[in-house]
Amino acid sequence: MATAVVPAAAALDRPKAGFWVRTGAYLIDAILLGVVSYVLGGLVGGNSSGTINLVLGLVYFLYFWSAAGNGQTLGMRALNLQVVKTDGSPLPLQTAVIRYLGLFVSFVVILIGVIWVAFDADKQGWHDKIAGTYVVKGARKANAG
Repeated sequence: MATAVVPAAAALDRPKAGFWVRTGAYLIDAILLGVVSYVLGGLVGGNSSGTINLVLGLVYFLYFWSAAGNGQTLGMRALNLQVVKTDGSPLPLQTAVIRYLGLFVSFVVILIGVIWVAFDADKQGWHDKIAGTYVVKGARKANAG
């Protein structure tokens, strides 16, 4: 099934994704990362699982949230979600880094920053507000060239 290329401004016309669908996408990502981390930990051995989890999560989310990954982790692809800047454009790598750091802050404060999505008019968590992003339903096809 082909997806039409949607201009950046049109991304703002797409509905924003709410708390539960975003949680579902994150759970899919967490399961996938857990399996890969378990396998890599078994291959590497020792007490390196924390380091493996950190590096794997960082690389995974930075790549898939950025324009290189079309703003979609594998969980987001499964649920047809996409992260975009508030102007509708794809995230450059530096914005993905800011969003990742914001997600860490959102988790550290007993998940309040993540739960914020459920109550915010723009369905933004603290990490979205910090990075200037939205998670929208429907995906824009990556530009081929």
